[in-house]
Amino acid sequence: MPDDKVKRRLTTVLCADVYGYSRLMEADEAGTLETLRRYRTAIAGLVERHDGRIVNTWGDAVIAEFASVVEAVQCAVEIQQEISNQDSDPSPVNPMRFRIGINLGDVMVDGSDIYGDGVNIASRLQELAEPGGVVISSSVYDQVHNKLSVGFDCLGQRPMKNIAPLTSYRVTLGDQAAGQRSVAANQGPARREEAGAMRMGDRHGPSSWTSVISDWLAKLPRPVAAALTVSAFLILINLFTGAHKIWFHWPVAAILFAVVLRTVLGHRPESDSKGER
Repeated sequence: MPDDKVKRRLTTVLCADVYGYSRLMEADEAGTLETLRRYRTAIAGLVERHDGRIVNTWGDAVIAEFASVVEAVQCAVEIQQEISNQDSDPSPVNPMRFRIGINLGDVMVDGSDIYGDGVNIASRLQELAEPGGVVISSSVYDQVHNKLSVGFDCLGQRPMKNIAPLTSYRVTLGDQAAGQRSVAANQGPARREEAGAMRMGDRHGPSSWTSVISDWLAKLPRPVAAALTVSAFLILINLFTGAHKIWFHWPVAAILFAVVLRTVLGHRPESDSKGER
């Protein structure tokens, strides 16, 4: 009896599609078809270089699969870079841009074709991508986020047609990162410091009590901050060397008195110090 059992395998599916293909064809059929052929040739070469294979090229779409998740994402990044580089020479009026989605999932195999949710999810992720961008599923992100020198922005759970919502990530390509750095450079120093503080907060979580105290001291005048630091140091010495005998109050009082006196004299009106001429 023939074996009708469906063959399955776990694979990484890359789906690339031209953004606004119908509009491009309406504006220039011959030019659009020539550009599409040129880009498909470049995409096929990059897919082969990363040990993938082209599964299908119906319409303006390209479906490819990879054994390695890392190679698939790296290939997608290089595809977008290659297309961008080709467009930079003769700047076309209507540039052709691809959107790419990548998913790691189980697929059904029928000869050289693959089917199933693994392919459908990659296609839906492609629809979430910006022109010239790449969007990956959470299963892909888990495998590559610490293996590639690109950034990732979490898009959360976006609704997708006939697919249950799943968490997706946008790959931050080189030009997108450069654009973000340019925006940060155009902001004022206060905004850049605030953004840096937010990034540090995201990376390290809530500030510890030592960082809170350091930030508070940094806002005080330097003499006051120094006096409080020395006073706290003397108090700790007293507590750790013999709390039964309190002596820190005398040097601390002297330090604080000196600071108060210096502060008062420093803010005395100029007319008082110089006298009348």
